[in-house]
Amino acid sequence: MSQPEVIGIFPVPIMRVPSVLDEALVTGLVEHFSVLATQENNASDNLVHTAMLRPSDSPLLVEAAARVTPAVIEFGALLFGERLGWSLKEMWVNVMGFGGRQAMHNHANSFISGVIYLTEIHRESRTMFMKSPGGVEFSFKNDHAGVVTGPYNGEKWISPQPQPGDLVLFPSYLMHAVPPNRGEVRMTMPFNAIPTRLDSWGYQVSFSG
Repeated sequence: MSQPEVIGIFPVPIMRVPSVLDEALVTGLVEHFSVLATQENNASDNLVHTAMLRPSDSPLLVEAAARVTPAVIEFGALLFGERLGWSLKEMWVNVMGFGGRQAMHNHANSFISGVIYLTEIHRESRTMFMKSPGGVEFSFKNDHAGVVTGPYNGEKWISPQPQPGDLVLFPSYLMHAVPPNRGEVRMTMPFNAIPTRLDSWGYQVSFSG
């Protein structure tokens, strides 16, 4: 009898790019934007955000956008089979204190989303990705102590431990959350991106309208 073959179809890609920003740029972003994050989050008492950022807010933003755009182009090629031009549509900074969290959510009106990590992250507060509730898959759940979790029955996936300057890219529709922060201040710079013309580069066009 021949050995059975398991074929995984229609996978969802997540791209991790270590050290997309160098230490000097990360330090500059932390110093500049940590004091500007004053908008409170509706779901957590220990999470604040900046307003949506514009390139004119700081030259550091333009430099950061220039660093991440090549990775966005490569990730877009995974999703669409072609290296398109991409525009960073929105960018902001999250500052999470001890006990802060982010509820399950996704990002509307964009195709690629990213998170740039600006500080050390506690191991228990890594970004968590999950299946959308109420999906179209066959409804069957087997959940007890003896179950071995794998890529076909798992409902959650915790991203690898990031370092300051690392980038994670994912399709914007993918649900994600951050468990309660058990460490020091957790600071990230998320962004959303949309395709643009082939001769247009994301860091040369405005984000946040």
